[in-house]
Amino acid sequence: QVPLVQSGGGTVQAGGSLRLSCATSGRTFSSYAMGWFRRAPGKEREFVAAISGNGADTVHADSVKGRFTISRDNAKKTVYLQMNSLKPEDTAVYYCAADPSPFIDNIPELFRGSWGQGTQVTVSS
Repeated sequence: QVPLVQSGGGTVQAGGSLRLSCATSGRTFSSYAMGWFRRAPGKEREFVAAISGNGADTVHADSVKGRFTISRDNAKKTVYLQMNSLKPEDTAVYYCAADPSPFIDNIPELFRGSWGQGTQVTVSS
């Protein structure tokens, strides 16, 4: 497991933007695939986006495609989630996650170990 520390989030009006960050002190950050998940009140945890270790490959859930963008800066050991055109249904606690494989070919099998502390994102209508 690697320690993951999240920052960002907060409250924004619909149509607004927020950026989440997730930093680690792990020595081999580029060897980890990184992901973002969210859990809305009363709902199951939902996959949001994932990025491969070298940043070349990304996957976004259909619900956020075209509005959210995952990226990473391996020199800063940080992964980001840029969220634009936010909707009230995006309200949730967002979690970053790390997987020791750098690939994102089989997302359901990934991200079972290291998780961030969670960040609340609230979108008002």
